[in-house]
Amino acid sequence: MKVKIIECPRDAMQGLKWFVPTKTKIDYINALLEVGYHTLDCGSFVSPKAIPQMRDTEEVLDNLTDSETRLSVIVANQRGIDDAVQHQRVQYIGYPFSISETFQQRNTNKSIEDSVDVVKYLLEKSAKHDKEVVIYISMGFGNNYGDDWNAAIVQDWVGKLEGLGVDSFSISDTVGVSDETRIRDVFKAMEPFTKAEFGAHFHTRIDNWEEKVKAAWENGCRRFDGAIKGYGGCPMAEDELVGNMPTENLIQFFENNNVEHHLNKEKFNTAMQLANRIFG
Repeated sequence: MKVKIIECPRDAMQGLKWFVPTKTKIDYINALLEVGYHTLDCGSFVSPKAIPQMRDTEEVLDNLTDSETRLSVIVANQRGIDDAVQHQRVQYIGYPFSISETFQQRNTNKSIEDSVDVVKYLLEKSAKHDKEVVIYISMGFGNNYGDDWNAAIVQDWVGKLEGLGVDSFSISDTVGVSDETRIRDVFKAMEPFTKAEFGAHFHTRIDNWEEKVKAAWENGCRRFDGAIKGYGGCPMAEDELVGNMPTENLIQFFENNNVEHHLNKEKFNTAMQLANRIFG
């Protein structure tokens, strides 16, 4: 058995209060490119006022070394899409599609229905520029706003998006509310969509990460996002202990369960040392 591990330096960095120098970003991401990840979520084309940390994504992309690792960026609107598709190094373009109306407004200043139009535009432009689309189902395991949530709602929106032509999804635990039952129910609800790939983007506390990975793996998930040491996370989480899924924990889980991950552990440890210096 094999697993795809996606490293997310964008998610790790974007919420930092200090600006990581462009050269430091380039050096760090180049180190990550040597590890052997399937994909690096390395930047975003969004408003620099909203996410000032990512204002240098274009320059970073222009200075990355060649690698078999694929590169992914995030966009939030049509302007970002127009910019992202121009970059040859970018293979995947992601859009955060929240099934919580409150969070979609807060995150992209759009309604869910408006976001459907963005997805249509993204699919059209990506097809013309030979890019692949990943839709992040934000608040995919619940939300902290009181908006309606259950696995059937996730299934309904995935069905609508797949009908538009989306075939790659990352179900996102944006605020760390998932548990074994919710994860099982959501991935079971994805079983009818046999032509699509589903990944898991978990935000987690340190004491419950393993149950999340185990539940997703046992229910068919074969694509996992992580960030070294669990750095980053959603600023909306309102809990500083809720960070990204630590990549080293993913590695531990898969090695313990005899799952091939294809990562170079020596290069990973080098990248982890850089991460410790960057994030402190």
